[in-house]
Amino acid sequence: MQPFLTLISHSEKELFDRLAFVSKTTGTEAFIVGGFVRDKLLGRLTKDIDIVCIGDGIAFATTFQQTYCSNRTVHVFKNFGTAQLELDDCILEFVGARKESYHTTSRNPNVETGTFLDDQLRRDFTINTLAVKISDNEKHNAIIDTFNGLQALQDKTIITPQDPDKTFSDDPLRILRAIRFACQLEFTIEGTTLQAMQKNANRLSIVAKERIAEELNKMMLSSKPSVGFLLLDQIGLLESLLRELLLLKGVACIDGVKHKDNFYHSLQVLDNITTTTNNVWLRWAALLHDIGKPTSKRYHAQTGWTFHGHEMISAKMIPKIFQRLGFPLHEKMNFVKKIISLHHRPISLTTENITDSAVRRLLFDAGNDVEDLMLLCEADITSKNKQKVTQYLSNFYAVREKMLVVEEKDKIRNWQAPISGEMIMETFSLKPCKQIGIIKEAIKDAIFDGIIENNVEQAMAFMKDFVQKKKLV
Repeated sequence: MQPFLTLISHSEKELFDRLAFVSKTTGTEAFIVGGFVRDKLLGRLTKDIDIVCIGDGIAFATTFQQTYCSNRTVHVFKNFGTAQLELDDCILEFVGARKESYHTTSRNPNVETGTFLDDQLRRDFTINTLAVKISDNEKHNAIIDTFNGLQALQDKTIITPQDPDKTFSDDPLRILRAIRFACQLEFTIEGTTLQAMQKNANRLSIVAKERIAEELNKMMLSSKPSVGFLLLDQIGLLESLLRELLLLKGVACIDGVKHKDNFYHSLQVLDNITTTTNNVWLRWAALLHDIGKPTSKRYHAQTGWTFHGHEMISAKMIPKIFQRLGFPLHEKMNFVKKIISLHHRPISLTTENITDSAVRRLLFDAGNDVEDLMLLCEADITSKNKQKVTQYLSNFYAVREKMLVVEEKDKIRNWQAPISGEMIMETFSLKPCKQIGIIKEAIKDAIFDGIIENNVEQAMAFMKDFVQKKKLV
């Protein structure tokens, strides 16, 4: 194992020297613990540095700030006994060593001052117990490995330092953290640890929605989030968190005709899209894009299995899911609904002659999210037949090319109607009424269908003729 100081950058070494000076002058033992040590050993980028002090962590942070960066602000969280200091290239979090005990009805611990060993014992997994003492004596900078965390790193295993049943019963959020680390680090969860997660899965009900959502989103941002959802299913948590996904499981067969298992298809689409986007909400759209299929599933002797309208059904299911998971209910939710509701439109364009009219409508409805929509459509290709995949991608390329041509010509994404509601009211001496909406929609359709050009003169002439024929006024 390389000495820890050889794993850190020059600026980090300078930071450690400064921390060591404060440790020495204040007589306070201090340790770098947890994620920073773990990630340096794994060669992962990390900016968060947790510092445990044997004594007052807030006082240590204040002394460090006054000595080296008086222009920065120490953010103190008295309820948690922590202090945070943000520097140019890292975030320092200081805390005094503590001992924790839990009540069965809450994941919020009773906290008291503790020893360094007490502080290690309260940590979730052995890979997060690794520590380095802050000292100006390089001999003291060896990695402290009380619970075989180095072996767990080498074995790529998630395991708890204490009895896993107690670990997850005390704080059931650790169940999701274990799954999240398995995704992020591409580790496996040790057998007894996984069993304890399953045993205590029902205790997740005492955890705030916001904390659950935070862990799910971190899991979703990993390189292969499907691993996390398979683990959630394995320990029985998917039923309470995302039962809609479970309903996608299985393959029906009538007259020897089967359809694909849409549960595993959805997970594959999710993994596919992680290669093209870090947008967590687009990733959620990828996972949930087919949840309306069980409701819309039909079998026809001539055509086989169909799922007509599943995209609109799926979109309508999103608000309830977002509420259950504690996700944002406005802009982000509407984005997911929009992408899901439109995800079949580009596919339908690949099976017919692509008309300017159809492309205009898609560009208008998708707006600035059209690129995200196309990424989902391309990720939705999960065939194992390489020839089919090549053909599907070629079809989508043709749609993209047509979009570029139409957008360049018509500027549909930023399209505005040449006739406003006020102009309609003035022309026909109308007050606000539903006829105005009917007229505006007719003008839009005429422009998108290429019947008239996108200008005031032709729109006005069309409007007058339309109103007269329909006897709307």
